[in-house]
Amino acid sequence: MLPELLQKASLFSLLHRIDMDLARQHQQGGCPYCSGPLHHGNYMRKPRGGPDGIPEECNLRLSLCCGQEGCRRRSPPPSVRFMGQRVYWGCVILVTMTLRQGRPDGMSANKLKELFGVTRLTIKRWVGYFRDVFPFCARWQRLRGRVSSSVRDSDLPGALVRFFLFNRESSQEGLIACLHFLATA
Repeated sequence: MLPELLQKASLFSLLHRIDMDLARQHQQGGCPYCSGPLHHGNYMRKPRGGPDGIPEECNLRLSLCCGQEGCRRRSPPPSVRFMGQRVYWGCVILVTMTLRQGRPDGMSANKLKELFGVTRLTIKRWVGYFRDVFPFCARWQRLRGRVSSSVRDSDLPGALVRFFLFNRESSQEGLIACLHFLATA
């Protein structure tokens, strides 16, 4: 269910449209440092792990910068496509980690590399991040109270993804809800 979802270029187009809405909302709020106007300073990324045929505009990282003289600071809007500066799509990171943690149908590191091009070393880094860093970061601490206590820190991010998949009409809807939840903290 989840691996097939990541093979659809339409998912990435939908995530791009969501990011455009998030950027528009962020821009309307003005600069968080000086309240000046925000202007686009978008740039191209080369994210990994997605299928062939993803439209070129999906690789565009929407970014805003202040137009106030003396400030000019960058103010990136929330993104459901990108997780910080990581080179893989955010949805690929969440799905890969969820499959690795649950290990359904023999999702070994070799199978994940075959599906998404993620190396064993990269998976090991992600496991370390979600085990040792993410549960203690301020962002997760703010979000923690908004999800069920069944989502244990030791089971992140798989338990969080499963939480959002539960009671959703489709796996796409659940994955997008999880990405939006993480992006708008």
